[in-house]
Amino acid sequence: MLFEPNLRLSTSFPIPFPEDYMATKTTDGKAGAKKAADKPAAKKAAGSKPNALQQPLQPSKELAVIVGSNPLPRGEVVSKMWEYIKKNNLQNPENKREILADDKLQPIFGKPKVTMFEMNKHLAQHLK
Repeated sequence: MLFEPNLRLSTSFPIPFPEDYMATKTTDGKAGAKKAADKPAAKKAAGSKPNALQQPLQPSKELAVIVGSNPLPRGEVVSKMWEYIKKNNLQNPENKREILADDKLQPIFGKPKVTMFEMNKHLAQHLK
């Protein structure tokens, strides 16, 4: 029988919790803490080449007006573009995903407005 109506529960609450169920302290004071020596160290080979996103690229003349003429990694180019866009308030207020091109961005994008996802496609054409 699943339910026994005459079964009475003990009324002595709170029920004492057995000591063997209680967590014990570790020697360093942190439960489950791992030592740095336990993890394998990630080693970089001496003179390893940077990945594609870290590789400095030369911006075109049109892009250099905004980000500068020195070679920059792709991530820094995108960051500088966003700085320029936000500083000059070039995001569409109704749709923040759209970037409204001004006189400096028009040669890079080739059209009056692009989405933030299209921007990277247009930037790739101006980096070598």
